[in-house]
Amino acid sequence: MADPASYRPAPGTIPTGPGVYRFSDAEGRVVYVGKAINLRQRLSSYFADPAALHFRTQTMVRTAAAVDWTLVRNELEALQLEYTWIKQYDPRFNIKYRDDKSYPWVAVTWGEEFPRVYVGRGPKRKQNRYYGPYAQAWAIRQTLDSLLRVFPMRSCTQGVFNSAKSSGRPCLLGYIGKCAAPCVGRVNAEDHRELVEGVCEFLAGRTAGLIKRLETEMFVASAKQEFERAGGLRDQLGALKQASEQNAIVLGDGTDADVVALATDPLEVAIQVFHVRDGRIRGERAWVAERSDDADEGELLEQFLLQLYGDTAQSVPPLVLLPRLPATGEVLSQLLTEERGTKVRLRVPKRGDKAALLETAGRNAADVLALHKLRRSSDLSTRSRALEELQVALDLPQAPLRIECYDISHTQGTEVVASMVVFEDGLARKSEYRRFVIRTVEGSNDVGAMREVITRRFRRLLEERADDEKTDGPLLIDPTTGAPRKFAYLPALVVVDGGAPQVTAAARAMADLGITDVALCGLAKRLEEVWLPTQEYPLILPRASEALYLLQRVRDEAHRFAITHHRGRRSAAMLDSVLDDVAGLGELRRKALLKYFGSLRKLRKATIAELAEVPGIGPATAAAIFAALAAQEPELGVNLATGEVIQD
Repeated sequence: MADPASYRPAPGTIPTGPGVYRFSDAEGRVVYVGKAINLRQRLSSYFADPAALHFRTQTMVRTAAAVDWTLVRNELEALQLEYTWIKQYDPRFNIKYRDDKSYPWVAVTWGEEFPRVYVGRGPKRKQNRYYGPYAQAWAIRQTLDSLLRVFPMRSCTQGVFNSAKSSGRPCLLGYIGKCAAPCVGRVNAEDHRELVEGVCEFLAGRTAGLIKRLETEMFVASAKQEFERAGGLRDQLGALKQASEQNAIVLGDGTDADVVALATDPLEVAIQVFHVRDGRIRGERAWVAERSDDADEGELLEQFLLQLYGDTAQSVPPLVLLPRLPATGEVLSQLLTEERGTKVRLRVPKRGDKAALLETAGRNAADVLALHKLRRSSDLSTRSRALEELQVALDLPQAPLRIECYDISHTQGTEVVASMVVFEDGLARKSEYRRFVIRTVEGSNDVGAMREVITRRFRRLLEERADDEKTDGPLLIDPTTGAPRKFAYLPALVVVDGGAPQVTAAARAMADLGITDVALCGLAKRLEEVWLPTQEYPLILPRASEALYLLQRVRDEAHRFAITHHRGRRSAAMLDSVLDDVAGLGELRRKALLKYFGSLRKLRKATIAELAEVPGIGPATAAAIFAALAAQEPELGVNLATGEVIQD
């Protein structure tokens, strides 16, 4: 790999205006494209201290052997040129959003004399019109079946069309009324084009006008006593309404919009899009991509929208709903407006139907990311590769088939708890999870708490090993209860959530107990460094490494389990303090209240009637509880996932 200093531009040679830059390798291949309002400031950040860069960015600057740039007049031109170069060069270090699966779409071959409609997947042609994509192929095929009864345009392949044309006889669809049979001259090109326009209007979501037009024609035919034609129009109208009702209305104002939401983790990002036309969800699509740097949500959304609407087959709606606006929101809106030809707005809905729909899209994005990770973790070969990579990276004598991870959780030093999660053969073994309440350490002392929990865990192991010496081998089942013994299994690897201080504390605890046959490492969140007890500097695993992915999954599960335990204890403690003075309310009833409502926040919102519905709580006690809760002002709390101060 090249040393970034070897191709760093000379001081003062980089302009300070807006522009787009390219990093190229020794063979001239472009490996990364970026834009900047101030080129000198942005490019200098790549060369100032490479060690402080995101790992993937470090790899990029060491892979590159040259950098060049092009000045532009404004931010809009920078955005356009950046996207053009990304499409042209396909740089390996730029983020690429790929479908998490293949979605079907509906195509209309608009450029042909007699256009054809069909359902397909894969690459698209510029001369065709595309609608969708759709979640289920069977659903859109069913919709097309109803639609062709109203607008019997051609849907056959070119081979079938040519065969029918040469024989002078239409295919079966022509005989049953689902095709106007242009192949044998039943309709001319102009009349057939009207049918095609009707199909396109429906697929674009403009159904109200079609339904109104058919109703008018039906009433006119009935008034003229053309009852056969009126009956045919009635059947067409019913088929059109049936096809329309297959999509529920989600926006009552008939809005045309794309709803874009995302879910992220340190390695990957998932994006979910709902295509809403005339207030109905006409299509949906999801993408999963590896994160190439530490870009925030706004930058990720900007890159995604450029890729989504850069495809000429994807129409730009007049409204795009986002969870947050990119920093280049106004410029991006201007660019999309030029693409569409009319005004395009980027909005962040705060309330109402649009906000609710965006929240639903966000949940779908989270599900897409979770399913993607589940498929990845459930694959046997992937898990085996992760364990093998971990063995090599940590220089272990064998693959760590049993991994235990520990995490500490508290709020400003109160209710300090710890968690232990277990992964065996790369999969979570939830029956082996354990919780600890920290007893000897007070306040925000994560290092001391980590030392205590490691000491308690391995002291139990030594005690059970002492019991094993009285038998012929390891005693893994309690002979008195028949249940598995909690700490009888020896882990191959212990992972602690944290950096060098937490690893040092855990290593000392294990050394004091004489534990020498268990490997130890720590995973720090900031740069995902792997810390080893005998190393001065951390180990940096490749971002695409399956070993790093496994360590992150283990660490995140320990964090989740610890937070869940902490929240339960914190809610119980707060409930005890609030309801201390309520007569006749003992520990069992307090637990019943917390279990029934789930949290103190929901309990505060409960009415007297709702409190009285809790088993064991009568009307008088419910009134006393309500009065005690009303008398105490809500306390400020902290969202442990985001650090946000909240009202409890």
